[in-house]
Parts: sequence; structure tokens; C-alpha cells
Amino acid sequence: MEIVGSRRKNSSFSSADDAAVVSTIPLYRSAPELEVRLDDFELYAIHRLRVLKGISDGLSRGKKPNEMENLTKELWKVNMRNSEASEVANKDIISHYVLRLVYCREEELRKWFLSMETTLFRYRFQLETTDAQRALLKEFDLPYKAVSNAEYESVKEKLNQVVRSIGQPLSSADTIYYKVPFEQVPDLVATRRVFIFKGYAYVAMNQVVSLLMTQYRSHLSKALVLTNRKWTSMILEQEKDRLTPIVEALSTSYLGPDYSQPREYGEISLKDIDQVAKSSFPLCMRHLFEKLREDHHLKHGGRMQLGLFLKGVGLKLDDALAFWKAEFSRKVGAERFDKEYAYGIRHNYGKEGKRTDYTPYSCQKIISSTPGVGDHHGCPYRHFSEENLRAALDKMGVGNRAVQDVMDKVRNRHYQLACTLTFEAIHGASCDAGINHPNQYYNDSKNILESRVRATRMVDTLMYAEV
Repeated sequence: MEIVGSRRKNSSFSSADDAAVVSTIPLYRSAPELEVRLDDFELYAIHRLRVLKGISDGLSRGKKPNEMENLTKELWKVNMRNSEASEVANKDIISHYVLRLVYCREEELRKWFLSMETTLFRYRFQLETTDAQRALLKEFDLPYKAVSNAEYESVKEKLNQVVRSIGQPLSSADTIYYKVPFEQVPDLVATRRVFIFKGYAYVAMNQVVSLLMTQYRSHLSKALVLTNRKWTSMILEQEKDRLTPIVEALSTSYLGPDYSQPREYGEISLKDIDQVAKSSFPLCMRHLFEKLREDHHLKHGGRMQLGLFLKGVGLKLDDALAFWKAEFSRKVGAERFDKEYAYGIRHNYGKEGKRTDYTPYSCQKIISSTPGVGDHHGCPYRHFSEENLRAALDKMGVGNRAVQDVMDKVRNRHYQLACTLTFEAIHGASCDAGINHPNQYYNDSKNILESRVRATRMVDTLMYAEV
């Protein structure tokens, strides 16, 4: 890395005074040789997963950088502390490597973990002291050399133009810049926050985290691929009775409320299900419901996503069997339904196989799914074409202006925020917590609609009393 500075005697990454400074952020370059109790193995991973999930939720709600920094600080403080001070660093390292195992096994899982861990690194770095940041920068050992002060003077005005354009204080005599190939800082280039000349970007010290994120992401991406190879070739079979069940459960865990049993609105009757689908189902479930009514069939992914959602909103097992049989029988016949499909429905309700009481899918799981040809599950905000999404939103009654806002969020990959805006447009009410689960959408919708019914009844009662 080439360092560009003005009138500085020492332009290296660290000075003698910095030698004793150590960053609290590990780079996770080699697995630790630590003994971990099985309970801690799972617990530490859950704690870190809460941090990553909180970051994901914050990003999906469009929080600003300073808000994300504060959120990350609070999430880390609440979830990653330990009763033993000496164990804090171990918990950090152990939890990271456990989640590598959890999220290395599928491409979509790797993408999510890579994105969240890189974002976590960004805000942890920004919360470090300047000396600790320089110490961490030195650890990366980036292979670039310093340039002369004369070069800084030759581009000083250009650098200040960029600084002024982004509303930052002008460079001072002590400002340090790093000169790096522009492809190393794609986020800064995309937002025009750096001066580029002859293929190099001039990165200020307060922007250097973007460069480190690129390096960190590259290393972690390669590490996840290697971990996946070890998982499939060795660990999966060797640990099938011990670690494998924990790892597989963690990859699908949802850390919010448990929607496996309806709590607020009890049972939903078959005679009301069509009306409720129109008024209170989120788009992902409404689309599946309509496709089931239209085609009288759904593939496995669609059956799981819609079936567990219906279970969560209060559709009892007997009614679920009747509901699915009525549709599928029109396509495959009643006998084939009983032989091939009824088992899966009973299985979801914990009445077959391992007797597991399966939980409805969270937004995170639905967004990360990969529907194929003929599939209708997944997140419409992610998987629909723009034309199809606009048509679906129009059918739900979302106005033109709100549709534009939703599409803006979709283009920026804020799918949960797009769903939140849809909810607000349809119900005419704010959803400050954001949408994180389809069953949360349903419960919040029912809350609003039933409160309006109660208010209307109260008004009618008062008017009747006056008469």
C-alpha cells in the first residue's frame, strides 16, 4: 500500500509508540486450539447469530451508518459478553468458527454469513481507537509502498474537492492517505468518495476500513469454500451423532418469536381462509395461496413454506389435511393425495417421523431460498421480475407512489424493508419494528384490522345509546 502524506517524518503504518497497541478484532486466519464444551459450542454460536441477525434487520430497515454503528455496539455488548473476562476473546473466536461450519454448506448461506460478518467487521473497526486501527492495519500486511510527499502536493486540490463534495473537513498537514488500486475499494468508488487517478484510488485514513473489508471478505470467502469441503468430506459423517445435528439446526434457526403455535388469534377456520388470505397474508404467502387455488398443486418448497405458515396462523391438523386434500384431489386424485402428500402434512405438525414440531419459515430463510422452474416459494421481492412484482403489488392495493418506494428498496436488496413498506401502504399504519417473519406480518395485520372493527363497534354503540 502506498501511503501519501504531507510533511510527515514517519509515513509507516505504525510507530514505536504503537508497537504495544493490540486490536481487539481477530482476523480468524487459523482455527484456535481450544477445548470447547458442547453446550458452549451451541450457545456461543447462538449469541453471535443474534448479533448478525440484528445487523441484518438493521440493514433491511434502512438504518443510517451512524445508527448501524450504535446498533452493532449494543448488539455486541449484550450478546458477546462473558462472565469471565478472559473468555471474551475466546467466545469471539469460537463463535465465528462454529458459524463458519453452519453457514459454509450452501451458497445462499455463505453469501448471507459473508455479508453480515464483513459488515460486523466494518463497525467493530470503526469503534476501535486510532492506534488500534493502525495496529490492525499492520496485521493485514498489505504489499504497497509509500510514495513521496511531492505526490501528495500534486493531487492535494483534487483530494480536497472530493472531501468537500462529501461534506468532510478539508485535509490537514497531518492527514494520511493510502494509494491503492481502485478495484480494492469498490464501495468508495461506487459512491464517489475517493479521488481516482491512473487506476489508483486515494483513500484517507478514516476510509481505510473499506480497503480492509475487501481483504477480509476475500479471505473469509475462500475460507468458507475450504470449510465446506472439509465438512462434506470428513466432519459431516464423523460428527453425525454429535455436532452435525447442532450445525444443521443452527442454519435454519430463527431467533425471534416462536410462531410454531398460534398465540394471539387462535384457530383459523376453512370458511374464512380465503378472506383472511386477501386481508392479512404477506405477499409471499398470498402468492402461494393463489397459485394453489389456481393450479391445485404446489411443489415441495411451496407446500413447506405455505403449510407451516398456515399452521402458525392457527390452521389445525384436521383442517389442514382437508384444505390440502380438497385442492390436490382436483389435480392428482384423493387416493394419490393420501399416499404421497398426507404424510408430509402430518409430519409438519409433529405427528410423523421424529415427531418434531416444525416452525414456520422466517423472512431470512425465505429470502435465502432458491426456487427453481415451476416453484412458487421464496420471497417475491427478491425472486419476482419487476413487472410481475408491480402487478402483484397493484393487485394488493398498493398505490403508485408506494410501489415506487417499494421498488427502490428492492433494487437496493432491502427485501424486508420493501415488505414493510407494502404492509404500511395497505394498512395505513406504520410498522416501526419492520417485518421479520410472515407470521409477524399476519399478527400485526390482524391487530390493526380488529382494532378498527372494535373502534367501529364502539362508535356504533355510542350512536345507538344517544338515539
